[in-house]
Amino acid sequence: MSITWNAPVAPRDPSASSPAPAPSPAVIAPAPSQPPRPAATVPLLRQPRAQRVLLPVLVGLVLIGAWQALVVGMELPPYLVPSPALMMKTLFTDWATLGMALLVTLKITVLSFVVATVVGVLISFVFVQSRLIETALFPYAVLLQVTPIVAVAPLIIIWVKDPTASLVICATLVALFPIISNTTLGLRSIDPDLQAYFKMNRATRLQTLVRLRIPSALPYFFGGLRISSGLALIGAVVAEFVAGTGGAATGLAYQILMAGYQLNIPRMFAALLLISLTGVALFALMAWATKAALGSWHASELSQD
Repeated sequence: MSITWNAPVAPRDPSASSPAPAPSPAVIAPAPSQPPRPAATVPLLRQPRAQRVLLPVLVGLVLIGAWQALVVGMELPPYLVPSPALMMKTLFTDWATLGMALLVTLKITVLSFVVATVVGVLISFVFVQSRLIETALFPYAVLLQVTPIVAVAPLIIIWVKDPTASLVICATLVALFPIISNTTLGLRSIDPDLQAYFKMNRATRLQTLVRLRIPSALPYFFGGLRISSGLALIGAVVAEFVAGTGGAATGLAYQILMAGYQLNIPRMFAALLLISLTGVALFALMAWATKAALGSWHASELSQD
């Protein structure tokens, strides 16, 4: 028979306090919502895009104002130095003649620029295939650059019977070298590791050219386009000076020659203004093309400095 002993349980004191309930978490009232602060407006002259437009315009206005004040103050005759106001007036009154001449010069410039781009890129593709080919032929490309077009243009005009074709050839010779030089440099400037990777995967010359060399050469190519566009205009004007052909299909250079012979200096300055504005427009167009092609991925266009 087993005996089980239970320990006595102490009686509970009714006066003892029950355990305190856990404190409820404090309720934090939400802060009153504040209206969003408006973004600080950047002054117009501190914006990079506005600076690229406004600053050159302001400098141009200052120079034009100084030119106008100098002509009026010194009472210079129009056959010596015309005022900007007289030049603009002549541009509007003689627009029928100067506008047609601008179209002729612009046609020669665009044709020569296109031909120089196509021929220059093809020559660069040939140069990049072999160092021997580039070493043998590149000095002749340099020869095109250092030969004065004024000395070559008379021969080209004599050999080529069509006046427009002869002028296009002359302007193409002037605009060709920057395309060859920049594009060849770009096709050569590739990452050695990427080139080794392509060789390791047994890529053909065409695959390496299309997928590696051409993307690497695009910044250099567009830099050459900026230079070549202006040189094409210069070559067209110089070729027109050398040709000296008259008639209906005459460019701005012929109008400058005739204005000089007739001492019509305001018309000469108006023609020079059209040539300058055409060069600026071509450069701006090439800059836009560069931004459109490289703006989303290349560091030269992504930089904000």
